[in-house]
Amino acid sequence: MDNLKERALELHKKIQGKISTELKTKLEDKDDLSLVYSPGVAEPCKKIHENEEDAYVYTGKANTIAIISDGSAVLGLGDIGAAAALPVMEGKACLFKKFGGLNAVPLVINTNDTEEIIKFVKQVSPTFGGINLEDISSPRCIEIETRLKEELDIPVFHDDQHGTAIVTIAALINSLKLVGKKPEDCNVVISGVGAAGSSIVRMLNDFGINDIFAFNSKGILKESEEYSKDLYNKLARETNKENKDYSLEEAMRNADIFVGVSVPNKISKEMVKSMKDNPIILAMANPDPEITYEDAKEAGARIVGTGRSDYPNQVNNVLAFPGLFKGALSVHASAITEKMKITAARAIASLISDEELKDDYVIPSPFDMRVADVVAKAVADCAKEEGISQK
Repeated sequence: MDNLKERALELHKKIQGKISTELKTKLEDKDDLSLVYSPGVAEPCKKIHENEEDAYVYTGKANTIAIISDGSAVLGLGDIGAAAALPVMEGKACLFKKFGGLNAVPLVINTNDTEEIIKFVKQVSPTFGGINLEDISSPRCIEIETRLKEELDIPVFHDDQHGTAIVTIAALINSLKLVGKKPEDCNVVISGVGAAGSSIVRMLNDFGINDIFAFNSKGILKESEEYSKDLYNKLARETNKENKDYSLEEAMRNADIFVGVSVPNKISKEMVKSMKDNPIILAMANPDPEITYEDAKEAGARIVGTGRSDYPNQVNNVLAFPGLFKGALSVHASAITEKMKITAARAIASLISDEELKDDYVIPSPFDMRVADVVAKAVADCAKEEGISQK
């Protein structure tokens, strides 16, 4: 690990930024200059002035994403501020380019004020075909995304919430196929109900799960309680149908599936042993999961996934966001909807055939270069069906 840290520092120092701009046309003489800039550039400007949709025809808007962060919830590091978050956002831009063929521009903002962030994003939005919100602390990130989705006519997506949820559902589609269970017959325990957890709950309900027992740091959410956070009150209404006052141990005895987006070492081997037959464990706390891969398997878990790349079944957001944006931008979609998210999950799952499916292979590899195109096509078709595409 120390060697990795040193190599990472050396790489970043050497290249001074992981992305760069490049010319897409030649600029070698006066004729080139007159086409690229004045006077020729006035013609596309006039076209766009007459019809703003023509920005998709004459500029890079059609293929460019803004990555917006205030650095308040950087994975594994917490609130480190805008400047310190920039290497992560540049890395995200690399992933958009490598896996989705999309240009992405990191924009880190020196404010944690919700209204200022919303105002900033709205002001820069004419430049971009989509907005990817990144590493903004909960619950502000939820309000920011909700408001921007209402007030902008381009896709807005908070990857920390929905990317994890999409890949989680993809893993469950294949896991349940493997163990011979249906969503409507399964109960899920979820530990962690912040940004990612809340989106996972919503998608689990859309997926048709029977019941969900959702836990924050103080215990199970139930509708009979009144919480200071509106998010918890909302989630309490969407989970725990019979208002059970389960402890985590009791909930696990009634569960087919555990989903963790919380803290390390949250569940024990005994809890896994107490679950229903063929337990499915997706323990995604990073870098150390809610239970280690080895302990979960030793305790009898049939399928185990984590957020780590050094174990099977890595739940990695890169399987979702490049294709999701690629598909949305390809048809000039005005939003990314819940239906598009579940469609993306099913597209990811579809890449593993019945013959290939096995306990340690329920999710494609992040380096499976088929993923983005398959997701993009499914998402584009979905946007057309929903009537939110301009193309």
